[in-house]
Amino acid sequence: MTPPTLRIADLAFTYPDGRRALDGVDLEVGVGERIALLGPNGAGKTTLALHLNGIHAVQEGVVEVSGMPVVPANLGEIRRRVGMVFQDTDDQLFMPRVADDVAFGPANLGLRGPDLELRVKEALDAVGAADLASRAPHHLSGGERRRVALATVLAMRPDVLVLDEPTSGLDPAGRRELAEVLAGLAITQVLITHDLPFALELCDRAAIVNAGRVVADGRVVDVLSDEAVLAANRLELPLGFDPRLGFERRRR
Repeated sequence: MTPPTLRIADLAFTYPDGRRALDGVDLEVGVGERIALLGPNGAGKTTLALHLNGIHAVQEGVVEVSGMPVVPANLGEIRRRVGMVFQDTDDQLFMPRVADDVAFGPANLGLRGPDLELRVKEALDAVGAADLASRAPHHLSGGERRRVALATVLAMRPDVLVLDEPTSGLDPAGRRELAEVLAGLAITQVLITHDLPFALELCDRAAIVNAGRVVADGRVVDVLSDEAVLAANRLELPLGFDPRLGFERRRR
């Protein structure tokens, strides 16, 4: 039996100042599934995400990626399998040219010459950014930077993409372009977002995290249609937005 891509069981985490950020998280994500992680600020969503590739060490509980425990001995392979796209693209783009940024990870794995060039080309093609290869990252628009940051992760050929507030700072066109790119990737995706229509557009499932626990988990349309659950977790849809109508349009 194939294990889930992600398995999180009874995960708890306390920061050095004593703040309990996670308090018994249980969550499984299947192969190829796209799931939205929703919840108010400070709920524990990003802390949870940082456990998925070992940036935060597991204090209590279990985190597994394709059956492999996230423990120090496995971190090299875990970080290849789980690609993080951070909210601030400055955390990922720091080289003189876009192509250099995309090549950085594979080069550290030992890829060289034509193999490295092919890997960079494939990643940039996947996000529709091949024409940006020779550009300086700090000269790009917000949407272009977001797509290039995604390419730096895809160049590692991960099994899982974790995206933290992927639409932050994007204009409507950049948001649409990013949605099209993500929808075309046949890879497990975890989207941490406050953009509820974006979650509905891309994901079939949503989990709400609050006070360090998963407090709701189900079909994204069902979660977003539950007004009481949204209100209890400080989540709001745009005025007049009906998730049931949006979900039906997406399925056509």
